[in-house]
Amino acid sequence: MIIQYGQALSNYFYDVFIAKFDFWLAFGLIAQLFFTARFLVQWIASERAGNSVVPMAFWFCSMGGGLMTLIYGIVKREPVIILGQVFATIIYVRNIMLIWKNHGTASKTLDR
Repeated sequence: MIIQYGQALSNYFYDVFIAKFDFWLAFGLIAQLFFTARFLVQWIASERAGNSVVPMAFWFCSMGGGLMTLIYGIVKREPVIILGQVFATIIYVRNIMLIWKNHGTASKTLDR
């Protein structure tokens, strides 16, 4: 039984990542990597600062990865991705606008 589940899982991953591989799958994976990179950027900036900070690069990775994921969702006709990314992207753009309004100062974690 376990072997059957393993084979079924293997067949599933082969179908999803190999048999159906196309430009849009690659685009979606790159979008997700770009979006995920924001956490690495934030972690490195916080370690350098010695406290939790959110650098401008975090918001650009969020916006870029979010827009790419939104495009992927539109092309693939995925309503969950579309709804999730359209509102999130608005927030990312607004945060960038607020940072620019405050002369490019990166955002910082609020004290309690």
